[in-house]
Amino acid sequence: MSKSPITCHVLDSSTGKPAENVFIRLQQLEVSNNGGPDIFHPLAKGYTNADGRCLDLLPPAGSEEETKEKTQLIAGQVYKVVFKTKEYFERTNRQSFYPWVEISFTIEKPEEHYHIPLLISPYSFTTYRGS
Repeated sequence: MSKSPITCHVLDSSTGKPAENVFIRLQQLEVSNNGGPDIFHPLAKGYTNADGRCLDLLPPAGSEEETKEKTQLIAGQVYKVVFKTKEYFERTNRQSFYPWVEISFTIEKPEEHYHIPLLISPYSFTTYRGS
């Protein structure tokens, strides 16, 4: 099975384990042409698996499902991934400072795979472009 052109991996650095069942929403930016607000529109959603990974956020590139759902990635387009971390920490009986983490990024080459790792702890997070 082919995977999504955008994948995520969430690791809880305070426990050294994957963060399972973290809700993820992918959004696409619409820039206002008339001075109004720029708006992010929902594009996809998913959850991390037992390994902390979300491999099926979007249909595989080039698939019929991708065409039907109009989820093709666009060069130069800004996207945002929102990770709902508060619920994860609440399920593990811990407080957290950040209720969610937002990571905005630009797609430069839609034919490439984009992997977004997120390392979380109750009071910090970090990310980078993975491979």
